[in-house]
Amino acid sequence: MKTKIIKINPKNIEISKIKAAARILRKGGLVAFPTETVYGLGADALNPKAVKKIFEAKGRPADNPLIVHIADKEEVYRLAKEVPEEAEKLMDKFWPGPLTLVLKKSKIVPDIITGGLDSVAIRMPANKIALALIKEAKVPVAAPSANLFSKPSPTSAEHVIQDLYGKIDVIIDSGETEIGVESTVLDLTTKPATLLRPGGITLEELERVLGKIKIHPIIKGKKVKNIIAKSPGMKYKHYSPNADVILVEGAYQEVKKRIQKLVYKHKKEGKNIGVMTANENHEYKADLIKFVGNDFNTIAKNLFKIFREFDKEKVDIIIAEGVSDKGLGLAIMNRLRKAAYEIIKNPRKASIIKIFK
Repeated sequence: MKTKIIKINPKNIEISKIKAAARILRKGGLVAFPTETVYGLGADALNPKAVKKIFEAKGRPADNPLIVHIADKEEVYRLAKEVPEEAEKLMDKFWPGPLTLVLKKSKIVPDIITGGLDSVAIRMPANKIALALIKEAKVPVAAPSANLFSKPSPTSAEHVIQDLYGKIDVIIDSGETEIGVESTVLDLTTKPATLLRPGGITLEELERVLGKIKIHPIIKGKKVKNIIAKSPGMKYKHYSPNADVILVEGAYQEVKKRIQKLVYKHKKEGKNIGVMTANENHEYKADLIKFVGNDFNTIAKNLFKIFREFDKEKVDIIIAEGVSDKGLGLAIMNRLRKAAYEIIKNPRKASIIKIFK
Protein backbone atom coordinates (compact mmCIF):
# COMPACT_ATOMS: atom_id res chain seq x y z
CA MET A 1 0.00 0.00 0.00
CA LYS A 2 1.22 3.50 -0.80
CA THR A 3 0.59 5.89 2.06
CA LYS A 4 -0.23 9.49 1.17
CA ILE A 5 1.06 12.19 3.53
CA ILE A 6 -1.06 15.33 3.69
CA LYS A 7 0.45 18.34 5.48
CA ILE A 8 -2.08 20.65 7.11
CA ASN A 9 -1.25 23.83 9.02
CA PRO A 10 -3.41 23.78 12.19
CA LYS A 11 -3.55 27.59 12.07
CA ASN A 12 -4.77 27.64 8.48
CA ILE A 13 -6.77 24.48 7.77
CA GLU A 14 -7.26 23.80 4.08
CA ILE A 15 -10.72 22.27 3.84
CA SER A 16 -9.96 20.68 0.45
CA LYS A 17 -7.31 18.51 2.12
CA ILE A 18 -9.70 17.61 4.94
CA LYS A 19 -12.36 16.60 2.40
CA ALA A 20 -9.88 14.38 0.54
CA ALA A 21 -9.02 12.51 3.77
CA ALA A 22 -12.71 12.30 4.74
CA ARG A 23 -13.52 10.61 1.43
CA ILE A 24 -10.96 7.92 2.25
CA LEU A 25 -12.70 7.29 5.59
CA ARG A 26 -16.13 7.03 3.96
CA LYS A 27 -14.75 4.52 1.44
CA GLY A 28 -13.50 2.26 4.25
CA GLY A 29 -9.87 3.41 4.34
CA LEU A 30 -7.53 4.26 7.23
CA VAL A 31 -6.49 7.83 8.03
CA ALA A 32 -4.01 8.81 10.75
CA PHE A 33 -4.82 12.24 12.14
CA PRO A 34 -3.76 14.52 14.99
CA THR A 35 -5.73 15.01 18.17
CA GLU A 36 -4.81 17.15 21.16
CA THR A 37 -3.51 14.02 22.93
CA VAL A 38 -1.69 11.77 20.41
CA TYR A 39 -2.16 10.88 16.74
CA GLY A 40 -5.10 8.55 16.12
CA LEU A 41 -5.63 5.89 13.44
CA GLY A 42 -9.14 6.44 12.14
CA ALA A 43 -11.73 4.29 10.37
CA ASP A 44 -15.50 4.52 9.91
CA ALA A 45 -16.71 3.21 13.29
CA LEU A 46 -19.92 1.80 11.81
CA ASN A 47 -18.10 -0.19 9.11
CA PRO A 48 -16.79 -3.45 10.64
CA LYS A 49 -14.58 -4.23 7.60
CA ALA A 50 -12.90 -0.82 7.88
CA VAL A 51 -12.44 -1.21 11.64
CA LYS A 52 -10.86 -4.64 11.14
CA LYS A 53 -8.13 -2.92 9.09
CA ILE A 54 -7.13 -0.94 12.21
CA PHE A 55 -6.42 -4.15 14.12
CA GLU A 56 -4.49 -5.58 11.17
CA ALA A 57 -2.36 -2.46 10.60
CA LYS A 58 -1.46 -2.09 14.28
CA GLY A 59 -1.16 -5.80 15.11
CA ARG A 60 -3.70 -5.11 17.87
CA PRO A 61 -5.53 -7.92 19.75
CA ALA A 62 -9.24 -8.11 18.91
CA ASP A 63 -10.30 -7.97 22.58
CA ASN A 64 -8.74 -4.52 23.04
CA PRO A 65 -11.65 -2.05 22.52
CA LEU A 66 -11.47 1.14 20.48
CA ILE A 67 -12.59 4.69 21.26
CA VAL A 68 -15.21 6.20 18.98
CA HIS A 69 -14.56 9.87 18.11
CA ILE A 70 -17.39 12.26 17.30
CA ALA A 71 -17.72 15.91 16.30
CA ASP A 72 -21.26 16.55 17.58
CA LYS A 73 -22.54 15.79 21.09
CA GLU A 74 -25.85 14.60 19.62
CA GLU A 75 -24.00 11.57 18.24
CA VAL A 76 -23.72 10.25 21.80
CA TYR A 77 -27.45 9.58 21.89
CA ARG A 78 -27.17 7.49 18.73
CA LEU A 79 -24.15 5.48 19.88
CA ALA A 80 -25.14 4.98 23.53
CA LYS A 81 -28.17 3.11 24.84
CA GLU A 82 -28.20 5.21 28.00
CA VAL A 83 -26.78 8.69 28.67
CA PRO A 84 -26.89 9.34 32.43
CA GLU A 85 -27.02 12.78 34.01
CA GLU A 86 -23.36 12.45 35.02
CA ALA A 87 -22.43 12.12 31.35
CA GLU A 88 -24.33 15.30 30.51
CA LYS A 89 -22.44 17.22 33.18
CA LEU A 90 -19.07 15.94 32.01
CA MET A 91 -19.79 16.61 28.34
CA ASP A 92 -20.83 20.17 29.17
CA LYS A 93 -17.68 20.73 31.21
CA PHE A 94 -14.95 18.90 29.28
CA TRP A 95 -16.05 18.38 25.66
CA PRO A 96 -14.51 18.90 23.26
CA GLY A 97 -11.42 17.69 25.09
CA PRO A 98 -9.32 14.74 26.29
CA LEU A 99 -12.08 12.86 28.15
CA THR A 100 -13.54 9.53 27.01
CA LEU A 101 -16.81 8.30 28.51
CA VAL A 102 -17.73 4.62 28.68
CA LEU A 103 -21.49 4.12 28.30
CA LYS A 104 -23.89 1.28 27.49
CA LYS A 105 -23.74 0.83 23.72
CA SER A 106 -26.61 1.02 21.27
CA LYS A 107 -27.33 -1.65 18.63
CA ILE A 108 -25.64 0.32 15.85
CA VAL A 109 -22.17 -0.04 17.41
CA PRO A 110 -20.39 -3.08 15.91
CA ASP A 111 -19.02 -5.67 18.34
CA ILE A 112 -15.56 -5.33 16.78
CA ILE A 113 -15.37 -1.81 18.28
CA THR A 114 -16.13 -2.96 21.83
CA GLY A 115 -14.37 -6.32 21.99
CA GLY A 116 -17.80 -7.94 22.33
CA LEU A 117 -18.70 -5.92 25.46
CA ASP A 118 -22.03 -4.15 25.99
CA SER A 119 -20.30 -0.78 26.52
CA VAL A 120 -18.74 1.75 24.16
CA ALA A 121 -16.05 4.40 24.76
CA ILE A 122 -16.82 7.80 23.19
CA ARG A 123 -15.04 11.13 23.05
CA MET A 124 -15.11 14.45 21.21
CA PRO A 125 -11.56 15.65 20.50
CA ALA A 126 -10.64 19.33 20.81
CA ASN A 127 -8.13 19.37 17.95
CA LYS A 128 -9.59 21.44 15.10
CA ILE A 129 -8.22 19.18 12.38
CA ALA A 130 -9.70 16.10 14.05
CA LEU A 131 -13.08 17.79 14.44
CA ALA A 132 -13.08 19.01 10.84
CA LEU A 133 -12.18 15.53 9.56
CA ILE A 134 -14.96 13.82 11.52
CA LYS A 135 -17.52 16.45 10.44
CA GLU A 136 -16.56 16.07 6.78
CA ALA A 137 -16.54 12.27 6.98
CA LYS A 138 -20.10 12.39 8.35
CA VAL A 139 -19.46 9.18 10.31
CA PRO A 140 -18.23 8.49 13.85
CA VAL A 141 -14.54 7.58 13.68
CA ALA A 142 -12.97 4.71 15.61
CA ALA A 143 -9.41 5.68 16.43
CA PRO A 144 -6.80 4.11 18.69
CA SER A 145 -3.32 5.62 18.75
CA ALA A 146 -1.62 5.49 15.34
CA ASN A 147 1.30 3.25 16.26
CA LEU A 148 2.20 -0.42 16.22
CA PHE A 149 0.58 -2.26 19.11
CA SER A 150 2.43 -1.98 22.45
CA LYS A 151 4.87 0.68 21.15
CA PRO A 152 5.09 4.29 22.42
CA SER A 153 2.14 6.37 21.25
CA PRO A 154 2.83 8.83 18.40
CA THR A 155 2.97 12.52 19.23
CA SER A 156 4.06 13.60 15.75
CA ALA A 157 3.42 12.47 12.18
CA GLU A 158 7.05 11.33 12.04
CA HIS A 159 6.25 8.69 14.67
CA VAL A 160 3.24 7.50 12.64
CA ILE A 161 5.41 7.24 9.54
CA GLN A 162 7.97 5.15 11.47
CA ASP A 163 5.31 2.62 12.50
CA LEU A 164 2.60 2.59 9.85
CA TYR A 165 3.91 3.92 6.54
CA GLY A 166 2.86 1.50 3.81
CA LYS A 167 0.13 -0.02 6.01
CA ILE A 168 -2.50 2.74 5.89
CA ASP A 169 -3.99 5.08 3.29
CA VAL A 170 -3.32 8.59 4.63
CA ILE A 171 -1.29 10.34 7.31
CA ILE A 172 -2.29 13.92 8.12
CA ASP A 173 0.80 15.77 9.31
CA SER A 174 0.20 18.84 11.48
CA GLY A 175 3.26 18.73 13.70
CA GLU A 176 3.43 17.74 17.36
CA THR A 177 0.41 17.10 19.55
CA GLU A 178 -0.33 19.34 22.51
CA ILE A 179 -0.81 17.04 25.52
CA GLY A 180 1.26 13.97 24.67
CA VAL A 181 -0.62 11.31 26.67
CA GLU A 182 -3.96 9.81 25.72
CA SER A 183 -7.40 10.84 26.92
CA THR A 184 -8.77 10.07 30.36
CA VAL A 185 -11.24 7.17 30.26
CA LEU A 186 -14.12 7.19 32.76
CA ASP A 187 -16.59 4.33 33.09
CA LEU A 188 -20.09 5.63 33.77
CA THR A 189 -21.70 2.18 33.72
CA THR A 190 -20.61 1.70 37.35
CA LYS A 191 -21.69 3.37 40.59
CA PRO A 192 -19.66 5.31 41.50
CA ALA A 193 -17.94 6.06 38.19
CA THR A 194 -14.61 4.24 37.69
CA LEU A 195 -11.43 5.77 36.31
CA LEU A 196 -10.09 3.23 33.79
CA ARG A 197 -7.24 5.29 32.35
CA PRO A 198 -5.83 8.59 33.60
CA GLY A 199 -5.07 11.17 30.94
CA GLY A 200 -5.42 14.80 29.89
CA ILE A 201 -8.30 15.50 32.32
CA THR A 202 -7.15 14.81 35.86
CA LEU A 203 -8.91 12.79 38.53
CA GLU A 204 -9.12 15.91 40.67
CA GLU A 205 -10.93 17.80 37.90
CA LEU A 206 -13.43 14.97 37.46
CA GLU A 207 -14.12 14.69 41.17
CA ARG A 208 -14.92 18.39 41.36
CA VAL A 209 -17.84 17.63 39.02
CA LEU A 210 -18.96 14.15 40.15
CA GLY A 211 -17.66 13.71 43.68
CA LYS A 212 -15.77 10.54 44.66
CA ILE A 213 -14.58 8.38 41.76
CA LYS A 214 -13.31 4.81 42.05
CA ILE A 215 -9.82 4.20 40.66
CA HIS A 216 -9.34 0.90 38.85
CA PRO A 217 -6.44 -0.98 40.52
CA ILE A 218 -4.71 -1.57 37.16
CA ILE A 219 -3.93 2.18 37.00
CA LYS A 220 -1.40 1.97 39.83
CA GLY A 221 0.28 -1.13 38.49
CA LYS A 222 -1.62 -3.77 40.48
CA LYS A 223 -2.25 -7.13 38.84
CA VAL A 224 -5.90 -7.99 38.22
CA LYS A 225 -6.95 -11.53 37.28
CA ASN A 226 -9.51 -12.07 34.52
CA ILE A 227 -9.67 -8.35 33.80
CA ILE A 228 -12.52 -7.05 31.64
CA ALA A 229 -10.98 -4.34 29.49
CA LYS A 230 -13.59 -1.65 28.82
CA SER A 231 -10.84 0.76 27.85
CA PRO A 232 -7.66 0.67 25.78
CA GLY A 233 -4.49 0.44 27.85
CA MET A 234 -5.88 -1.91 30.51
CA LYS A 235 -5.20 -5.50 29.51
CA TYR A 236 -1.87 -5.59 27.72
CA LYS A 237 1.61 -4.13 27.93
CA HIS A 238 1.55 -0.71 26.29
CA TYR A 239 3.66 2.33 25.44
CA SER A 240 6.91 0.32 25.44
CA PRO A 241 10.11 1.22 23.59
CA ASN A 242 12.40 -1.53 22.28
CA ALA A 243 14.70 -1.04 25.27
CA ASP A 244 13.77 -2.52 28.64
CA VAL A 245 12.39 0.16 30.97
CA ILE A 246 13.26 0.14 34.66
CA LEU A 247 11.09 2.53 36.66
CA VAL A 248 12.34 3.69 40.06
CA GLU A 249 9.70 5.18 42.36
CA GLY A 250 10.08 6.86 45.74
CA ALA A 251 11.76 9.79 47.50
CA TYR A 252 14.08 11.59 45.07
CA GLN A 253 17.34 11.16 46.99
CA GLU A 254 16.77 7.42 47.30
CA VAL A 255 15.68 7.19 43.67
CA LYS A 256 18.85 9.00 42.58
CA LYS A 257 21.10 6.66 44.58
CA ARG A 258 19.39 3.54 43.24
CA ILE A 259 19.58 4.76 39.64
CA GLN A 260 23.31 5.44 40.00
CA LYS A 261 23.81 1.88 41.29
CA LEU A 262 21.70 0.46 38.44
CA VAL A 263 23.70 2.38 35.85
CA TYR A 264 26.96 1.05 37.28
CA LYS A 265 25.64 -2.53 37.49
CA HIS A 266 24.29 -2.71 33.94
CA LYS A 267 27.26 -0.92 32.36
CA LYS A 268 29.49 -3.62 33.89
CA GLU A 269 27.31 -6.13 32.01
CA GLY A 270 28.16 -4.34 28.76
CA LYS A 271 24.72 -2.73 28.31
CA ASN A 272 24.10 0.69 26.80
CA ILE A 273 22.18 2.60 29.46
CA GLY A 274 19.85 5.57 29.08
CA VAL A 275 18.45 7.58 31.97
CA MET A 276 15.28 9.66 31.74
CA THR A 277 15.28 12.37 34.38
CA ALA A 278 13.05 15.22 35.49
CA ASN A 279 16.02 16.99 37.06
CA GLU A 280 18.37 19.12 34.96
CA ASN A 281 21.04 19.15 37.69
CA HIS A 282 21.50 15.37 37.76
CA GLU A 283 24.72 13.51 38.47
CA TYR A 284 24.13 10.38 36.40
CA LYS A 285 26.97 8.76 34.38
CA ALA A 286 24.92 6.81 31.85
CA ASP A 287 25.63 6.43 28.11
CA LEU A 288 22.70 8.70 27.26
CA ILE A 289 20.75 11.04 29.54
CA LYS A 290 17.57 12.80 28.51
CA PHE A 291 15.81 15.54 30.43
CA VAL A 292 12.08 14.96 30.06
CA GLY A 293 10.95 18.18 31.76
CA ASN A 294 10.43 19.46 35.29
CA ASP A 295 6.65 19.97 35.25
CA PHE A 296 3.84 17.56 34.47
CA ASN A 297 2.69 19.23 31.26
CA THR A 298 6.18 19.14 29.76
CA ILE A 299 6.86 15.58 30.92
CA ALA A 300 3.58 14.35 29.43
CA LYS A 301 4.30 16.08 26.12
CA ASN A 302 7.84 14.65 25.89
CA LEU A 303 7.45 11.16 27.39
CA PHE A 304 6.71 9.06 24.29
CA LYS A 305 8.96 11.16 22.08
CA ILE A 306 11.91 10.52 24.39
CA PHE A 307 11.19 6.78 24.47
CA ARG A 308 11.48 6.79 20.68
CA GLU A 309 14.67 8.88 20.81
CA PHE A 310 16.27 6.32 23.13
CA ASP A 311 15.36 3.58 20.64
CA LYS A 312 17.03 5.53 17.81
CA GLU A 313 20.21 5.61 19.91
CA LYS A 314 20.00 1.82 20.43
CA VAL A 315 20.13 1.85 24.21
CA ASP A 316 19.48 -1.52 25.86
CA ILE A 317 17.97 -0.26 29.10
CA ILE A 318 16.11 2.94 29.99
CA ILE A 319 16.07 3.82 33.68
CA ALA A 320 13.31 6.30 34.47
CA GLU A 321 12.69 8.41 37.55
CA GLY A 322 9.18 8.20 38.94
CA VAL A 323 7.18 11.36 39.62
CA SER A 324 4.32 12.24 41.97
CA ASP A 325 1.00 10.69 40.94
CA LYS A 326 -0.99 13.82 41.72
CA GLY A 327 -2.76 15.67 38.91
CA LEU A 328 -1.38 14.83 35.47
CA GLY A 329 1.36 12.86 37.26
CA LEU A 330 -1.11 9.97 37.63
CA ALA A 331 -1.31 9.64 33.82
CA ILE A 332 2.47 9.90 33.46
CA MET A 333 3.08 7.21 36.09
CA ASN A 334 0.41 4.97 34.57
CA ARG A 335 2.22 5.11 31.20
CA LEU A 336 5.60 4.48 32.81
CA ARG A 337 4.28 1.51 34.80
CA LYS A 338 2.63 0.00 31.73
CA ALA A 339 5.89 0.39 29.76
CA ALA A 340 8.13 -1.01 32.48
CA TYR A 341 9.99 -4.32 32.48
CA GLU A 342 10.88 -3.81 36.13
CA ILE A 343 9.52 -1.46 38.79
CA ILE A 344 11.50 -0.60 41.90
CA LYS A 345 9.41 0.95 44.67
CA ASN A 346 10.86 2.41 47.87
CA PRO A 347 14.48 1.95 46.74
CA ARG A 348 15.84 1.83 50.31
CA LYS A 349 13.82 -1.35 50.93
CA ALA A 350 14.44 -2.59 47.38
CA SER A 351 10.85 -3.64 46.71
CA ILE A 352 11.14 -4.89 43.12
CA ILE A 353 8.33 -5.94 40.80
CA LYS A 354 9.37 -7.91 37.71
CA ILE A 355 7.12 -7.53 34.67
CA PHE A 356 8.09 -9.82 31.82
CA LYS A 357 7.37 -8.94 28.20
